[in-house]
Amino acid sequence: MARVARKVTDKRVLKLIRSYLNVGAVVEGTRERTEEGTPQGGPLSPLLANILLDDLDRELTKRGLRFVRYADDCNIFVASKRAGKRVMESVIRFVEGKLKLKVNRVKSAVDRPWNRKFLGFSFLPNKQATIRLALKTLTRFKEKVRELTDRTKTMPREERIQRLNRFVLGWIGYFRLAAAKNHCRTLDQWIRRRLRMCLWKQWKAPKARLRNLRALGVPEWAARIMANSRRGPWEMSRNTNNALPTGKQEG
Repeated sequence: MARVARKVTDKRVLKLIRSYLNVGAVVEGTRERTEEGTPQGGPLSPLLANILLDDLDRELTKRGLRFVRYADDCNIFVASKRAGKRVMESVIRFVEGKLKLKVNRVKSAVDRPWNRKFLGFSFLPNKQATIRLALKTLTRFKEKVRELTDRTKTMPREERIQRLNRFVLGWIGYFRLAAAKNHCRTLDQWIRRRLRMCLWKQWKAPKARLRNLRALGVPEWAARIMANSRRGPWEMSRNTNNALPTGKQEG
């Protein structure tokens, strides 16, 4: 609060921020007091982190170090492992000694840039330091797509695709700096198969499957075999690839 008060002179704003920090939290139906820190996930947390860690930015700049920081996530780049260990020890002393903050030892490490991640990004081990997607980024993307294309959750096809498009377009907009052409091509094919899986699940009965396959122009013999198949929706989503090529499942 003392650092916030350096720039903010309106006492109403200061009182509001303090109340937000002291409001506590409800854990399993029981209200608990807030002794330290800020509520995670809220808009105030990264703002206060930027205010408090401005002193760290100034210190790193004064030392001539190359670094990048967003809220409480920071990467510092040096020329060798030995320099990395030395800088890490001195930065921890500064953060914990002067700023009175705790450094997460589990998440902190001295390593090659391509073994670390920052805001979902990482690097390829080449001289150009090409930006790539971190492995956890792809995992989280797939988890979200699975949630949106869960065949047990019934919803109109147009609504499902609309929700999926909003998420995918936002994701691509955020990670547009990364070299991910091959990833995007593979994910695109995977997403379309999941959409075909949802559609097959919605058809349910063999008669409905036969009727829809006929409407899509599938030969009668193939339509009857597919409609009466006992294979699961995921397996059948591969077999319906020709009946529902790019574009048709969105219509």
